[in-house]
Amino acid sequence: MNMNPTPLVTRYAHNPILTRDDIPYPVVTVHNAGATLFEGRTMLLFRSHLRTGRSILGLAESEDGYNFTVRPEPFMTADPHGPFAEYEEYGVEDPRICRIDGEYLITYSAYSRHGVRIGLAKTRDFETVERVSMITQADMRNVVIFPQKFDGRYARLDRPHSEISPWSMWISYSPDLVHWGESKVVMKPVTYHWDEMKIGPGATPIRTGKGWLNIYHGVFPTMDGSIYRLGVALHDLDDPSRIIGVADEWILQPEDPWEISGYVHNVVFTCGAVEVGDGTIRLYWGGADTVMCAGTAVIDELVELCLNNSRPPMG
Repeated sequence: MNMNPTPLVTRYAHNPILTRDDIPYPVVTVHNAGATLFEGRTMLLFRSHLRTGRSILGLAESEDGYNFTVRPEPFMTADPHGPFAEYEEYGVEDPRICRIDGEYLITYSAYSRHGVRIGLAKTRDFETVERVSMITQADMRNVVIFPQKFDGRYARLDRPHSEISPWSMWISYSPDLVHWGESKVVMKPVTYHWDEMKIGPGATPIRTGKGWLNIYHGVFPTMDGSIYRLGVALHDLDDPSRIIGVADEWILQPEDPWEISGYVHNVVFTCGAVEVGDGTIRLYWGGADTVMCAGTAVIDELVELCLNNSRPPMG
């Protein structure tokens, strides 16, 4: 048990860092942003709800990681007429960004009358974006790609959007980013635990000396609705399907007013984190599906929590 009274994630004193008032086009939310570093700047690829209730992706950039300028136009909207249109008709959501082989891969949830699938897009300059493929069938959510190949193959974590497993974390591999297989479950929720209802990968995994740090979300059902919190797991460096440890305790829960109350209350949800370079990460999360927040955490503290205060990955 973590007996240290100091929180594992230190919230930025001036949260929230982005609200709908910061967006130069009409939206009602700004949340669940993928994050990466590009030419010394922090890029946030965020989700916003329109007044239709459907989602688009916008782009913001910052020199210091906290004060962001939002691009004047959305970065990605649903494909209106092309080959992706049928599967994006209800909007695009919750992007993750992975830098690998000189490109920035963007995975996003695409909603349509056929359910939710994961789309893959890529960019090199954050000026233009190219859709690559739909890389899952329905229903699938929360795909993050590891920023390194394993035996020449890409690897991803994902979460079937289903009660069958239920809502567990899986790993899959691909030779070309389009065709994926060798899928297997690696982590499950735990009964009457803070993540007992469902789990899903959050930020792009971060390589550490002791394993891949996977910052994930977990959901607990209550009489007043579900609570979304963040936790951490550690995957083997050479075989990411092997989980070394899963922290028994959460690292972040809704506490600030803009995390407790909003479009969906009692939610902290991450799609991105960046390494700062001093042994810490800057973590970004959506508060109540309404605003964007930021905080910092010490990588070694999160790793040690996985190693020394662990629960079984399969429950």
